[in-house]
Amino acid sequence: MKFKGVIFDLDGTLVNSLEDIADAMNSVLQNQNYPTHSYDDYQYFIGSGLRNLVSKSLPTTHNDEKDIDSCYHLMIEEYRDNCTRKTTSYKGIIELLDHLVLHNIKMSVFSNKSDELTKKITTALFPNYFDPIVGLTTESLKKPNPSEALEIGKKLGLKSEEIIFVGDSGIDMQTATNANMLAVGVSWGYRPKEELVANGAKYVLDHPLHLISILQLDGVTL
Repeated sequence: MKFKGVIFDLDGTLVNSLEDIADAMNSVLQNQNYPTHSYDDYQYFIGSGLRNLVSKSLPTTHNDEKDIDSCYHLMIEEYRDNCTRKTTSYKGIIELLDHLVLHNIKMSVFSNKSDELTKKITTALFPNYFDPIVGLTTESLKKPNPSEALEIGKKLGLKSEEIIFVGDSGIDMQTATNANMLAVGVSWGYRPKEELVANGAKYVLDHPLHLISILQLDGVTL
């Protein structure tokens, strides 16, 4: 079957947002006189939503629900104002998206980042490429729950088997599998290739344009 649509994860897949996320969280931690973390540490904090990232970032001595809620709101306030300061698309992404538009491939974004910030970053960096753009609105709908992915498929007017789900984490691969979509990982994100394969990735891309052969489109020379 020829694939007709692609759902992309955002952080670690389309964009490298790690430094903006880490800087915002470290600013909150510093203001609370808590230890901060390195960018390498944040690679393993990202992927399950920003509230989860806040919990992972806080010291164990200040990690109850009240602390998490308070620091989450502070982090969101800080990050909202700075979410595109250092964030950029990965090399080759724009070229891939232009090629998919040329071939009438439908494209959507589904992220565990808050819906507000997912829309803000995606529309700022990729105007007019994606519809719908879906972020987290309800904790129970967070990936790997496939409900939102399935709803996106309906909005695209496509069957699950006609959609490729592209992401950089094991959670993304689980989501794709749960939604009966083709799970495709990317090696340039925040998680190792081994995690992607262990969680169901059928392919792992080493360059964005490698997706073209999976979609069975006319090739592009790298």
